[in-house]
Amino acid sequence: MEVTLSVLKADIGSVGGHTAPSRRVLAQVEAVVREAVGRLLLDAYTFHIGDDIVLLMSHTRGPCHPEVHALAWRAFQEGTAVAKEEGLYGAGQDLLKDAFTGNLHGLGPQVAEMTFKERPAEAFLVLAADKTEPGAFNLPLYLAFADPMYASGLLLSPDLRPGFRFRIMDLAQTERDSHITLDAPERLYDIATLLRDSHRFAIESIWSRRHGEIAAVVSTTRLRNIAGRYVGKDDPVALIRTQKIFPATEEFGPPFALAPFVAGDTRGSHHMPLMPVKANTQASSFFCVPMVCALAFSLKEGKLSEPVDLFADPVWDAVRAKVVEKAQEMRRQGFYGPAMLPMEELEYTGIAERLKELAREFT
Repeated sequence: MEVTLSVLKADIGSVGGHTAPSRRVLAQVEAVVREAVGRLLLDAYTFHIGDDIVLLMSHTRGPCHPEVHALAWRAFQEGTAVAKEEGLYGAGQDLLKDAFTGNLHGLGPQVAEMTFKERPAEAFLVLAADKTEPGAFNLPLYLAFADPMYASGLLLSPDLRPGFRFRIMDLAQTERDSHITLDAPERLYDIATLLRDSHRFAIESIWSRRHGEIAAVVSTTRLRNIAGRYVGKDDPVALIRTQKIFPATEEFGPPFALAPFVAGDTRGSHHMPLMPVKANTQASSFFCVPMVCALAFSLKEGKLSEPVDLFADPVWDAVRAKVVEKAQEMRRQGFYGPAMLPMEELEYTGIAERLKELAREFT
């Protein structure tokens, strides 16, 4: 059976600042999507990460289908209406356009979709991040799909040994999408050259070279490129197929335990470690530390199993404690040097305007 998985995410309002959606907002969004199961959708699951609401939908309509995207747009709009009734902060923040134009690309919400022929035991992950950038998954996915120090299956499995094909987007190109496709392991150094700059380059998709099957997709929307101003961080989502011809589910854990420094944090203007958290966790009051959740699902004839929360394991408590130490050390440096993002990442903030004014005083 050929199935499409769609993950769509948006910040449409949260309680007391950038914390979490209210129960009523989340329930309204979930009700709109759930009503379409059995008609437009095969199945659906709704959760949140920080102040972002995430929709996971299975169907047979293919990526960018107008009816599927219209459903998500209506769910986010109805949730926004509830958020405005409740006076929530940032109501409708990620809905950057007034009218639906056929699909959600370019309207604000993050989108990741893939179509594949369902395996007898189809296992996959949903990653969702808050308070960070599209390139936040660059290092973990590079390690899981290209580094045998983390993914031993690259050595042990004949299916994985031929490697994976990376499609990488240049986020600096705003007129049109600009991609490059590179094969690992042959082009490993070139892949690393690009992915090291998570502000400019981001993985868009990964493919099995031996089988030609889609392995992973990542959202790459930059909100500032749509709005022309800073309106919040981009908060990516990703779909990752696991097991058999792909890395094992457990091989995705250690790369995230590194908690790499990524863009994000308060006002989206700092470097902070990416903290693995449970799904439905509110955004941290500790400087809005960037965070990521990971849910594992099985799929049968388009129907979703109950999820397993991969970062709910007690071992991640120790990881989170170390992440807090890393975050504290970086934030002690305040605005100085690498603690704050480079100027090209701050061009849509007030600091850019201040620099223009100061430039007039230089002699």
